[in-house]
Amino acid sequence: MDEKLSRKLRILADAAKYDASCSSSGAPGRKADIDGLGSTTGAGICHAYTPDGRCVSLLKILLTNYCLFDCAYCVNRRSSNVKRARFSVDEVVTLTVAFYKRNYIEGLFLSSGIIRSPDHTMEQMLLAAKKLRREHGFRGYIHLKTIPEASPWLIEEAGLWADRLSINLELPTEKSLERLAPEKDGASIEGAMAQMFERIAEAREERRHFSPAGQTTQVIVGADDTTDAQVLRTSARLYGRYDMKRVYYSAFSPIPDSSAVLPLKPPPLLRESRLYQADWLMRHYGFQVEEIAEGGEKGMLDLDIDPKLAWALKNRHLFPVDVNHAAREMLLRVPGLGARAVDRIVAARRHTALRLEDVARLTSALRRAKPFLVTIDHHPKAALDRQDLRERLVGKPRQLSLFA
Repeated sequence: MDEKLSRKLRILADAAKYDASCSSSGAPGRKADIDGLGSTTGAGICHAYTPDGRCVSLLKILLTNYCLFDCAYCVNRRSSNVKRARFSVDEVVTLTVAFYKRNYIEGLFLSSGIIRSPDHTMEQMLLAAKKLRREHGFRGYIHLKTIPEASPWLIEEAGLWADRLSINLELPTEKSLERLAPEKDGASIEGAMAQMFERIAEAREERRHFSPAGQTTQVIVGADDTTDAQVLRTSARLYGRYDMKRVYYSAFSPIPDSSAVLPLKPPPLLRESRLYQADWLMRHYGFQVEEIAEGGEKGMLDLDIDPKLAWALKNRHLFPVDVNHAAREMLLRVPGLGARAVDRIVAARRHTALRLEDVARLTSALRRAKPFLVTIDHHPKAALDRQDLRERLVGKPRQLSLFA
């Protein structure tokens, strides 16, 4: 790789690090023809880690970090004093193919600042994907970050070449968007999401290719005074209206020469983690936003304990639940019991009445679940009434080990 291209790669790969929504899960399995290259599997791609802990190996770059917009929270904003660079379409294609052949990557995540116009930028991005597919027979994973201000037909064409499309909502409320990114319009962003939702649904019915891994979005947390409850309400709306595959939460990171309207310090990184846990409860455990918020104070999640335990401690009157008779939906609300453990319990109790030692074999988190469960040999009602139950379950903070 020549020095000029290497310099561009350093700048534009670093500029892309703030975008968390680059998961590769959900892509259809496929393999290249004899003259092509690349493949995908439904299980996703490995080798690099996203902020929420999943493993992927994507060439994650911006087409350019020049931008016409001046969003206050963005390091690549128009007024930012950062090193700038721009790839040509052919350079993106060359890098992707070369890295794939060296076994460095299995896919491409391509985003961009806005250059010339939203339409021009979107054209360049989808042209890179089209060249990879048509000229190089690339069958690996491609995720394109689409631009809501671009023409609808350009976004539709992008879906023909990409496995996944995404549009960043950026901020959780229209008020915050108007204050920190006045050149962006929340209505147009959600309009583009609605368009993608309709096209994806149509393509599935007709069994044709259009962004088969769905769409995702990203929300910046901590750049404004939006509460966790407000963030989660926005996420719930996006999941419900647009069948969003994932909402990613990115903790605000202070940037050089930032606006006076931005906070001087980042939010606790644990806040991002708690939002992911709460998001999981909404999507897979049947929790409503208001129930999750109930576990915290003033709309903010409890940073010291996970949101499921926080909810359970504030709803002790609903516990303990009997593992031998309780509905699956209630067992899912027991701290320490994941969906797999609950399914194992439901399956096992069809054949025998479960004792505490049986539950211990079905979950690795019995210590946390124990005060909230009843078995034929365990009746912990008194434990739920203890004033120090929270402290006993959480324990003293300790340094996490990489090898635990």
